[in-house]
Amino acid sequence: MTTDGHTASIRSTVHPDTGKAACLLSWGTITALLTPDTALTTARDLMAAAAHADSDVTFIRYCRETLKTDLRTAGFMLRDIRAGRPTPTGTPALRIEALAGIRTGTPRALIHIARGSMKGELTPGEARTMALHWTEAAVAAQIDVRLRYVLGDIPQLTPHDIDSIFTSLQSVQR
Repeated sequence: MTTDGHTASIRSTVHPDTGKAACLLSWGTITALLTPDTALTTARDLMAAAAHADSDVTFIRYCRETLKTDLRTAGFMLRDIRAGRPTPTGTPALRIEALAGIRTGTPRALIHIARGSMKGELTPGEARTMALHWTEAAVAAQIDVRLRYVLGDIPQLTPHDIDSIFTSLQSVQR
């Protein structure tokens, strides 16, 4: 996913010290090794942010067009609605915020993401696509560990052969 001219990517891997399933986040100057649970939490939060941004825009339009309220009043009502949303559990790898911005006079749904010095802006569709990539990476990481274990039981395969298999597999990942 491209954000602010940099590509944020996530891929499955194995933790080099523990051999456990892991996901590798690369985004500009940021590189982080994440647990699959963190990747799944991030995916869940990206999907929720996309849904919230879309519903916030719908709410603003309804306030303006049907209720004939001004933007300030609609903003106060939206703030109260947002405060009533449940707080998700878990710690995502990114700071994620759903926004309904009005730059051109019409509401626009956006999702801001950040980690460290990196930041970006996504449409709800881009956030959903990113969430799918994060989910795929988390699931692949868990499968990779199991597959490495099974391949390690085949006497004809050396550790180098197994690493070569995974290098080939990772080259076809998104």
